[in-house]
Amino acid sequence: MTSAAIDNPEQGDNEKRKLIGIVIFNNFETLDVFGPVQMWGRLSGHRVVFISPDGRPAHSAQGAVIEASYSFEDAPQSDVLMIPGGMGTRKLVNDPATLAFVRMQHQHTSWTTSVCTGAAILARAGVLDGRRATTNKVAFDWVASQSAKVQWLGRARWVVDGKLITSSGVSAGTDMALSLVTNLYGRGAAEEVAAVAEYVWNDDPYNDPFAIKPNITAEADITL
Repeated sequence: MTSAAIDNPEQGDNEKRKLIGIVIFNNFETLDVFGPVQMWGRLSGHRVVFISPDGRPAHSAQGAVIEASYSFEDAPQSDVLMIPGGMGTRKLVNDPATLAFVRMQHQHTSWTTSVCTGAAILARAGVLDGRRATTNKVAFDWVASQSAKVQWLGRARWVVDGKLITSSGVSAGTDMALSLVTNLYGRGAAEEVAAVAEYVWNDDPYNDPFAIKPNITAEADITL
């Protein structure tokens, strides 16, 4: 039995739902996108759309292809914006159109999020200035080099600072996505979404098995 927060896919008015806009690009990391999609895809008050720079399909690093719902030019305002990681971010951190789109959307989002090296794009766009954030620990030094104005945390599964949520690498995005469900719909809804997916949720942002720097000493450090 599902709660009011989880939608029957045969019911509901998509046009009335707020948008969760996921930016896609060639060489994105597959699980960075599909982990959160699994957790967000049936929320009663939101619907997931995919946004690529030019509106064309995007190919993941593992060969999956996603059709874009919108381009940067015609994308409506998202309530939640998510930037995934992957090798494609290495190019996009220097792409003016991508950075401008992120800045524009971020002005009016309720939540702006990233998975893995997607945080590098947020950093280069300037939206993480003065904030705490984390990223993939394997690529930590490269991401951190994108902005010295960010307090990069090497021990965190995900970090909440204001309306910004950044997660560690790949699978951490699924845990982050469930934490966002908690913020939007409550803890019970997040637990239900995880149970439907038969997913064991790491719901502790301090529980970071891949931590590289033990710099988390208080809850306020990562959940502001």
